[in-house]
This record gives sequence, C-alpha cells and structure tokens, in this order.
Amino acid sequence: MTDNIKLGLKENWKQFTLLVVVNAFVGGMIGMERTILPQFAELQFGVASKTAILSFIIAFGTSKAIANFYTGRLSNKFGRRNLLLFGWILAIPIPFMLMYASSWTWVIIANVLLGISQGLTWSSTVVMKIDLVGERDRGFAMGLNEFAGYFAVGVVAFLTGSIANSYGITPYPFYIGIFISIVGFLLTFFWVKDTRVFVTKESTTDNTTQLNNVFIETTFKNKTLSSVTQAGLINNLNDGMIWGLLPIVLFSLHFDNKNIGIITAIYPTVWGIGQLFTGKMSDHYSKKAMLFWGMFLQGFSILLIPFTDDFYLLSFISAILGFGTALVYPTFLSTIAQTTSPKQRAESIGTFRLWRDLGYAFGALISGVTADVFGIQYAIFLIGGLTIISSLVIKFRMPEQIKTNKEVNKWV
Repeated sequence: MTDNIKLGLKENWKQFTLLVVVNAFVGGMIGMERTILPQFAELQFGVASKTAILSFIIAFGTSKAIANFYTGRLSNKFGRRNLLLFGWILAIPIPFMLMYASSWTWVIIANVLLGISQGLTWSSTVVMKIDLVGERDRGFAMGLNEFAGYFAVGVVAFLTGSIANSYGITPYPFYIGIFISIVGFLLTFFWVKDTRVFVTKESTTDNTTQLNNVFIETTFKNKTLSSVTQAGLINNLNDGMIWGLLPIVLFSLHFDNKNIGIITAIYPTVWGIGQLFTGKMSDHYSKKAMLFWGMFLQGFSILLIPFTDDFYLLSFISAILGFGTALVYPTFLSTIAQTTSPKQRAESIGTFRLWRDLGYAFGALISGVTADVFGIQYAIFLIGGLTIISSLVIKFRMPEQIKTNKEVNKWV
C-alpha cells in the first residue's frame, strides 16, 4: 500500500503548495478581526472595560486550544482532510455573525466558533505538511506553512483597517471573511487529499522511542518538549496582549484606522515573511539558540512600546517583535516533530497547540485585568517581563538539539 508513497517536499510539491494556499486562507480569517475588533467593541457596543474588550480573545484562545488538542487526537481516527473540511464549514457563518451582531455576546459566540474553526483547520494543515515532507525539510515546511498563515493575517489586517477607515467598522471589513471562508472550503473539498498513508510509510523506517504519556511528556516531563510548550504558551500570551491592547494604545495616541492598521499589520507580516527563512534555518542551526533569541527579542521589543508615541519607532518595534516571533514559530513545530515518533506526532503537536493557544486566553485575561487596575503600560511591562523569563527557561532547561530522530531517545 505504501510502496508508491515517497516522502519529501519535492516529491509532493503540488499537494504541499495547495496546503500552503489553504493555510493562507486560514490565517486570513484571523486577520479579519486583528485591527478592528477592539474598536468595534467600543464604538458599536459601548464596551469600555479592557478586560471585557479582550473577552473575545479569551473566548477565541480557549476554544482554539481545546480544538487543537482534539484535532491532534482525532486526525489519526477520522483523517486530516475531514477535520479540515469541518473547520471550514464552521468558518462560513462567522463574518455574518459579526456583521449582524445585536450584542457583544454574539461577538463572543462568533469568536468561540472562530477558535474551533482555527484549531481544526490550522492544526490539520500543519500535521499534513509534516506528513508529506518527512524529516529532511521539516523546518522549511513549517516556515512555509506559518509564512502563508501569518502573512495573510498581516495583509488582511491591513485591508480591514483601510476599509474601516474609509467605510466604517461594519459591515464592509467582514465581507473579506465571507470570501475567504467559502474559497477555503472549496479548495479543500475539491483538491486536498488526506495524508495518513504518509505516516504509515514513515513509521516503517523511523525508530524514535515512543512517549509513555504524550500529554504529560509534552507538557511537563520531557525537557525539550516541555521547554518548547511553555515558550509557545508565553508567545501567544504576548500575542494576545498585542492583539487586544496595541490597537487601543494606538487609538489613545490619536492614530487613525489606517495608521493603526499599518502598525498592527507590520508585526504579523514580518512574522510571516521571516518564516520563509527561519524555517529553513531551523533545519541547519541550533533550534535552542533560535528559540532563546526569538523569545528574548519579543520580550525586549514589548518592553519598549510604552516609551514612544512616534509612528516610525512603533513600526520598527512592531517589526522587531515580528522577527522575534518568526524565529520561534516554525522552530517550535519542527522541534516537536523531530522529538516524537510519527505515530504520536499529531497528538504531541495537538498538546503543544493546546497550551500555546491557551496563551491567548491567559494573555488577554492577565493584560486586561492589569490594564484595568494599574493601567495599560503596566500590562505591557508585565507581559514583556514574562516573555524574557520564558527565554531564560529555554536557555537553562532545554537540551541542545540533537540532529537525527535516531538519537531522540537521548533527549531527557
């Protein structure tokens, strides 16, 4: 059955390219909200509390995290493609719910649905690409995947900001989401193929020691996996803060929607484009070093935000934050893929993505409460400090990466 199956990016470039395009559409669904939703809360529904405004991120992060975990487990049983299709079906009503929302509660419900959809779709495309390419180009594959997703986040964030600036916060920015969800579903339905057979093929030659308990090892025990997992959580913790509070900070500095869109879009755009290079780097250079410096740069750049109100300096800080995130994002996934056996990879990635995307919820809650009680700048300092601490956990807990799967059982 697997005799004609060949692993590799070159051997499977058509299906791989299609999945890159599909993941760009997945990322675009987040970009639809990235610039405008905090203002949408204040202007449309009169929501003033920072904690209440950031509740949409808490809803999104929690539901996405849970969906990630179960996608990892269920993808082996029901197939990656089927979960991807179901994720797109859930995405289609979301822009309509936001356009016609009669209360903030409807926005929260839409973001719960968005989180589930993102967990199913993004996790499925990640696992499918890893299935296709095998060991050699895993980091590069993840770089391409995350580039497509987060470049699309940045582009759509800029577009929705520009549209909102010209035509208002609603409904026109949400029309983009209608287009994205329908086209993403059609691409998947007609052309994407399931990749479980590639796992069977790789398992015949892989001798990575299997984990006794994937959840416990990934979360706590295995020094490599747990170091990556805590960094993933902190990465999205600071991303949740940036998503929710940065537009509010910029709005308070009297930037218009267009300039807010530019600054908020630079971060995910640099993050996205940077991964074209950092993904490949993680195949050849120290993953530990890339993770340390990436988290450190994120923390450092966040700490600089309260010290300037200059458009160009804020744009530069946004770019540095994006570069730091680009260093870690594909490296997270390629490290986990290299550390686990093919049969347990989807579940381990699902566990990592559970904790990573709970970071959205934790970040929004912590930064919202801190901003309400002490002020926004203290929330920014707190999140920046936690990110610096995370980089030190990588430096002092994570072992240096061993290159081949055959030696993975030495990583303890």
